[in-house]
Amino acid sequence: MTARIDVLIPAYNVAATVREAVDSMRKQTLRDIRIIVVDDGSTDATPSILAELAREDERISVLTKTNGGIVETLNEGLKHCRAEFIARFDADDVSYPDRFERQLAYLDAHPECVAVGGAVAHMDEKGAPLPGLPQSGDPMLADAAKAPALEPYIIHPFLMARRAAIEAIGGYRYVPNSEDSDLFWRLLERGSLVNLPDVLGRYRVHTASISSSIVSGRVMAIGSQLGALSALRRRAGKEDIRFDAALPAALKAANTLEAMLNVAAPLLDQDEHEHLRIAAAAKLMELSRYRPYELDQSDCAFIRAALPLAARLTPANQSEVDWYVSVTAARLLRKGKWREALTLAPPSALPKAAARMLLQR
Repeated sequence: MTARIDVLIPAYNVAATVREAVDSMRKQTLRDIRIIVVDDGSTDATPSILAELAREDERISVLTKTNGGIVETLNEGLKHCRAEFIARFDADDVSYPDRFERQLAYLDAHPECVAVGGAVAHMDEKGAPLPGLPQSGDPMLADAAKAPALEPYIIHPFLMARRAAIEAIGGYRYVPNSEDSDLFWRLLERGSLVNLPDVLGRYRVHTASISSSIVSGRVMAIGSQLGALSALRRRAGKEDIRFDAALPAALKAANTLEAMLNVAAPLLDQDEHEHLRIAAAAKLMELSRYRPYELDQSDCAFIRAALPLAARLTPANQSEVDWYVSVTAARLLRKGKWREALTLAPPSALPKAAARMLLQR
């Protein structure tokens, strides 16, 4: 008999956390679920722990594949989903017992809604609370034309969506470090997205994550804005961007933001290329505010060279980019990175940056 919800969990070398994560699924007040764990070629004790969990609970199915990355792993799991609803989860997070009950109640009551998320309590690698980190906003306020794009974001491991909607859009695509936000852009074309105010669980933030290095940050800055440009193309009735499976690795190998932009250039027309330059510059400044890395000299030179392209944006968006420049320069000054700050900020922005530095803002 088909369950009401299929839970899709990718797993790779998560021996330290996978039992707690899966147990939080088993403890859900809504019992009519099937838990599909896709082991992406783990080399630690993950396979034996998963086998033990499957013996303990017949609702758990374990799929094993050779290592191929998150997009391939998620799409493989989707092939095995049969329930009306798909809930995403990660093997290092913890869901509160009433998560599924709350999300399913909303989806049942709002047939126009195709996907729902919620608030989370952030924790570090060891499970200690990390207060003060931002929550996702209203996905319906998304704006793909902004720089950086305002994404229709849902915290991915706490997503619940209608399977029919996910299948209709073709599952996940190889949008570099942004396969989740690309999924949300495309789901938004099928119906509404909602973030519940309820805290649905504990979400782990750790330095070993995919977005913890400056190179990964640059890839995300490019990839997330490509996803937004892709949404703009579909909205205009144009041919969509084709995301090749080799693109994420090609961007990572390019290393610098300028080189990554050159890798992406063949996918775009001239207008899109110029927008990507200023949008990626703004996105990297946004990411560096709360990620465990800092801009280097090449990043600052890229952003400074891109700033004249802000003239193509709305006045409000131009002001937002100016704000990012001043707060980023102020942070660099506080860290003693004077060379980087002076490279980043035009002379007109330096007084604001200096004032922010003195005020610690």
